Amino acid sequence: MSIADDVIDAARRGRVAGRDLALATRAAKDAALQAMADALVARQAEVVAANDDDVRRAEEAGTPANIIDRLRLTPERVAAMAQGLRDVAGLPDPVGEVVRGGVLANGLELRQVRVPFGVVGMIYEARPNVTADAAGICLKSGNAVLLRGSSSARSSNAAIVEVLRDAVAASGLPADVVQLVPGETHDSVKALMRARGFVDVLIPRGGAALIRSVVEESTVPVIETGVGNCHVYVDAAADLDQALAIVLNSKTHRTSVCNAAESLLVHADVAEVFLPRVVTALQEAGVTVHGDNVFAAYDGVEPATDDDWATEYLSLDIAARVVPDLDAALDHIRRWSSQHSDAIITRDQAAARRFVAEVDSAAVLVNASTRFTDGGEFGFGAEIGISTQKLHARGPMGLPEMTSTKYVVVGDGHVR
Repeated sequence: MSIADDVIDAARRGRVAGRDLALATRAAKDAALQAMADALVARQAEVVAANDDDVRRAEEAGTPANIIDRLRLTPERVAAMAQGLRDVAGLPDPVGEVVRGGVLANGLELRQVRVPFGVVGMIYEARPNVTADAAGICLKSGNAVLLRGSSSARSSNAAIVEVLRDAVAASGLPADVVQLVPGETHDSVKALMRARGFVDVLIPRGGAALIRSVVEESTVPVIETGVGNCHVYVDAAADLDQALAIVLNSKTHRTSVCNAAESLLVHADVAEVFLPRVVTALQEAGVTVHGDNVFAAYDGVEPATDDDWATEYLSLDIAARVVPDLDAALDHIRRWSSQHSDAIITRDQAAARRFVAEVDSAAVLVNASTRFTDGGEFGFGAEIGISTQKLHARGPMGLPEMTSTKYVVVGDGHVR
């Protein structure tokens, strides 16, 4: 068989397994998740050994350090993956939840209830922890999942999926609710993107090139996630101590994630006081500042270009600009933001309200770090990604966002 045939066959098996999963009780799904967590801990050594092969290949290929950090698994990170599965087991089951309903004027009973998508395809880069996260979230929400990670993590992903499938089968659910997409070439990715009718939805997680490719080439419906060109705007009315802490946290808390700040905007009225402080603090934290003419007057600041305003660095770099007013800040964000997460630091409630109303992003933050745009931080308990589109779901996607709905209509001989 061709790679396309292999992918379609996997999707068919996922659809069959998904039918059983859709009918499974919460207790059965939670037992499977706990078994998956226990198995990851028990077989941690083989997962880490497989990951060591991936890391070695990445280092030999000269892969940047921030990408290797996303790729690397340690015993502690495997334990965190297992805890993530246990956390998902503790969350409410979205399947069967009544979104709305009641009795119509004609006596019909109408309920809109949550149901699984069916078969979810995941296309993602580098991070092998996504393999376990996606498998757990899809299982809890009643979906079979086809996982296609990057070739850089192929050994890690294969080991993790083998562990998870064994645990799912041992718990009494079909192993095919979790599958690795067959094939290691881009042909298998293309086949997954064209498996309309076999795969219900695709979710890409990774860099801009990956997401753009999936969105533009897929015939399967896509939920677009994640590119994070996130901004922090320090307003004229900002508490500058607070602003400094938020800028540093947004940029340096973890650089390789989509909710890290990539651009800094500072109101001209506070620039003289704030710029020396923020440039020094960022540089002491190892951050390279790519600045406009005002920022570039400081030692060590590199001149910024349009490429910098558009870049999701995912590294210790930040683009920085002084703006004359809030209007200019809003204009800059409208042009360059990826509509992920943008923050304003201000004590001016009118400025905050304008920013919230006019910034069209999945998350808009006031006096808080962009690093808070996260399913766990929002209290969702888990997320499969952060949607930056406007249809179906926007922002961190928890369990409810991994379902669709159907209408149940109950009558008593009603005819129209």
